[in-house]
Amino acid sequence: MADMSRRPRLKAPAGTTDTHMHIYDKRFPTASTAAFTPPDASLEDYLAVCEQLGIERTVFVQATTYGTDHRCMLEAMAAMDPQRARGIAIIDPSTTDEDLKRFANAGVCGIRFQMFPGGVVSWDMLEPLAKRAKAIGWHVILQFDGREFPQRQEQIKRLAAITTVVLDHTGKFIEPVPVDHPAFQTMLRVLTGGDFYAKVSGPYETSKVGAPNYDDVSVLAKELVRAAPDRILWAANWPQVNPPGGIRPDNVQMLDLLLDWAPDEATRKKILVDNPARLYRF
Repeated sequence: MADMSRRPRLKAPAGTTDTHMHIYDKRFPTASTAAFTPPDASLEDYLAVCEQLGIERTVFVQATTYGTDHRCMLEAMAAMDPQRARGIAIIDPSTTDEDLKRFANAGVCGIRFQMFPGGVVSWDMLEPLAKRAKAIGWHVILQFDGREFPQRQEQIKRLAAITTVVLDHTGKFIEPVPVDHPAFQTMLRVLTGGDFYAKVSGPYETSKVGAPNYDDVSVLAKELVRAAPDRILWAANWPQVNPPGGIRPDNVQMLDLLLDWAPDEATRKKILVDNPARLYRF
């Protein structure tokens, strides 16, 4: 059991936003496309983490566990103050315009493309779905193996010509690469050359050196912050499902990593408050 009395060294500024988390509940069926079914992770438990870290605003992200069935996420969002909650949906070509309107009325403001096993869409679906998102004022978030940036960059740029694109989880380099690696340099050029944001989050998912500092991923996060401080977001990625070795990272440490990634307070305020407020319209 985590010690919820612990507090971060980083004092979260007013309006601190967690831009990526999930709710899991066995009352809702696992989608046939899902790669796994995580244990339950309730809104009540998440709000305790918010209290611990000083998070005031939350972006719920539809879990691939439930595919395009959004009942679990929408139920949790409805239990929150609407001024504090936004959502990211997963849609496919079968999603109707009525579905999109219903999601928008619930506080959804974007769609998710997760290009790993368990995802719902294929690469050829991305541009048509992004156009549907743009039509209702939404952005897209994109998660794939960052090592593919060189061969995917033109399609990713086309997405950003349609609507805003958020690059997930520090680029999600499945094998962490050095800063001068061609794939990471391509990510930097993409991020700074169009309508993009990037999340610095989830270092435990890909790090080979591990806790507490995740140095091989942290060096990438620091470079993203240096290159585009007005376009960086932070996320707890709670409840950190399927961590390597089965050891979940420490929520306090996930926030305190920003003391290293963004050493000055003004930049941290951009990442935690100003940038997400602009993107998610808080």
